Amino acid sequence: MSTRYDAVVVGSGPNGLTAAVLLARQGLRVRVLEAEPDAGGGLRTRPLTLPGYQHDLCSAIHPTAVLSPVFGALGLEVEWAPFSTSIGHPIDERRSVVSHRSLDAAADALGRDGAAYRRLVAPFVTCDLFEDVLAPPLRVPRHPLLFARFGLTGLRSARSLAQRFATPEARALIAGCAAHSILPLEAAGTAAMALVFLASTHLVDWPCVRGGSGALAAALVNALLRAGGEIELGRRVTSLDELPPHRVALFDTSPRALSAIAGHALPARTHRAFQRYRYGPGVFKVDFALEAPIPWRHEGLAEASTVHVGGTFEEVADSERAMWAGPTDREHTERPFLIVCQQSHQDSTRAPPGRHTGYAYCHVPAGSTADHLPAVMAQLERHAPGFSSRVLATRVSGPAALEAENANLIGGAIAGGATTLAQVFARPTLRLDPYRTPNPRIFLCSASTPPGGGVHGMCGYWAARSALRALGVKGDLGAPRRAALR
Repeated sequence: MSTRYDAVVVGSGPNGLTAAVLLARQGLRVRVLEAEPDAGGGLRTRPLTLPGYQHDLCSAIHPTAVLSPVFGALGLEVEWAPFSTSIGHPIDERRSVVSHRSLDAAADALGRDGAAYRRLVAPFVTCDLFEDVLAPPLRVPRHPLLFARFGLTGLRSARSLAQRFATPEARALIAGCAAHSILPLEAAGTAAMALVFLASTHLVDWPCVRGGSGALAAALVNALLRAGGEIELGRRVTSLDELPPHRVALFDTSPRALSAIAGHALPARTHRAFQRYRYGPGVFKVDFALEAPIPWRHEGLAEASTVHVGGTFEEVADSERAMWAGPTDREHTERPFLIVCQQSHQDSTRAPPGRHTGYAYCHVPAGSTADHLPAVMAQLERHAPGFSSRVLATRVSGPAALEAENANLIGGAIAGGATTLAQVFARPTLRLDPYRTPNPRIFLCSASTPPGGGVHGMCGYWAARSALRALGVKGDLGAPRRAALR
């Protein structure tokens, strides 16, 4: 006779694993089913280029993981490798800017914009903000006055926010952080992304995980097994009939995938809503095996965990606007905005002795098949002269390749869905409980639910709470606090 589980979780990304651990710790029988041969979703590390080089498939730098309330409560066995600088941003041949953990040092470095920067960011340099940012939008905030102040500023566009500043350095910082929204910088709400990222640089030194991002997934799997849960790899689910007997099922998948799997178990209106859900632009990613570190033109950039290579505010804005045009002959930009990570600077396990890894990606129209490698290399050469001569091997991943590696990356989109204002509140549909579907036994726990993309596990946390209520379990998941950076 088949074992009956209290909960089956489909997909082993950070949200699915988090939900599974929390449910298992309540004494429930939990089984995770993962289609790929390794767990983790966006938290996987593989030898993509040359022997001895380890590359993160997707997520690489983890400020939200360190600030995550639920990861702090789980007590994961992870070794963080923090950088001395979180963000670097070369502007042109003469100027660059780097972040500082100290708010005073950051303000002083911005010269005549220092006072304006301090007024803007100082109120939000608190973990209290992240407790509410990482919660469902229709939930009463724990810190209502702080969150209201954040909302009044965050609802603006990044362009509007940047107009507070006179120097290219301050405006570039705004642009690079806001561009993580994967929206045009003229879009309402992009100021919120800039504020969150800037505030985080004064709370934690953005780290990578020693041994690769896959080590964080392994820590979640170990926590699940210690709690009595189970995981099965290489088990692809295409219909509900393929699930073992269960009381509830949680899906760490895209809404499109859940719609295909659920069939008649969901009403037609839900299927239509899931099909209308927008995933947004994709990314074009290049992994590098390097014989030496990236030779940045400006001092300080080598110490940054993340380098925003995009030039001035206007250059970044032009690049981010172009990706929404759709795949056309004109989608190429000569100077794309790049997000560059250089994990091996702080984690020697990533490459052979004396060698290094790095990766860069730019935002592109969803499903783009264009080759952006020449533009990526040109941007890196512009700000790191001699970079090309240090490249031993590359591995290019366009939107189709990324989706093949992780089915949740629809069209190469990495955030679980476009972060438009509409989809902040209707993610994936407008419901007081966005994790629960009209079928009381089916839940969604992926980054397509609030609070959205990023490695923080909070989509899984809130979905687990919803599932516990459906199961009639009175266990309390508590009010977790953020993890301490070790």
